[in-house]
Amino acid sequence: MTSRTIRTVETVGTETGTVGTVETVSTGVKPPQLRAARVRRQSVIKFVILFATLSFLFVPLLAMLIFTLRHPLSGRWSAAPWIAIFTGNGESLGADLTVLWQGIGTSLSLSAVTVVIMLMLLVPTMVIVHIRSKVLERAIEWVATLPLTIPAIVLVVGLGPIYRWLSADVLSTNPIWLCFAYVILVMPFAFRAIAVGLNSIDVKTLVEASRSLGASWPKVFFKVIIPNLWQSILSASFISIAVVLGEYTVASLLGRMNLQVALYQLGQSNSQISTAMSLLALLFGAVLLVALDLISDAMRKSREGK
Repeated sequence: MTSRTIRTVETVGTETGTVGTVETVSTGVKPPQLRAARVRRQSVIKFVILFATLSFLFVPLLAMLIFTLRHPLSGRWSAAPWIAIFTGNGESLGADLTVLWQGIGTSLSLSAVTVVIMLMLLVPTMVIVHIRSKVLERAIEWVATLPLTIPAIVLVVGLGPIYRWLSADVLSTNPIWLCFAYVILVMPFAFRAIAVGLNSIDVKTLVEASRSLGASWPKVFFKVIIPNLWQSILSASFISIAVVLGEYTVASLLGRMNLQVALYQLGQSNSQISTAMSLLALLFGAVLLVALDLISDAMRKSREGK
């Protein structure tokens, strides 16, 4: 219900016989009861949407947690899987955690190497094309987002012969060389994160002002552009880490070991420990996102303070 304005026109006669009009304006204001009812309805709708969203997100996680604590056959409750993970000894549960630690170490190393290669490739390239050519920037965007449309199993079909040649003639079968494939997988997400940062600042003006003051191109890049892109670089890095930690298809089909392959193999002997470790991996990803948000807020406040 909206407020209404009512205009009333009255004809008034004076002593001299002149006739005039008097316009009376009355504004209809919504009663407080209706406003309160509308606020209550909006609150109920917001609560329902929030509850449905949180249920969709947290009910599977709660089911995973219950599965790790309750034995599926006997129904006995026990924290033995979590104790085995934190003590590093799963022999009492019939599980060899050596594979798990190997997978965790490999995935963390892959995350670091993938992020470094991704930033070395994307950041300079995107900055240059953003300054020089919008047409080339759109072409690079199309290439960078192409892995989103190609399933990972199709990528493996093309990467398989290349990795066989690399493993036999150039490099080795060490899982760390999966970083080249993972750079392709994380490129769409990293590209969008960096592109948001570039579009939020006037790169051309910063470059022209710095060059006019005598700064060299390396100084312009490292001391002017990069400090303004820190938030986007962190976003691209954290998203890339999350993607690498959750990747399974490429590593499995290429016969390499990473965290997800280790969890699959561990699940063959003890599914509770595997599920518990999966929960920890999800928690680590959530911590990364929260850390990204906190770092972004701190960087924004520091810039506003200056």
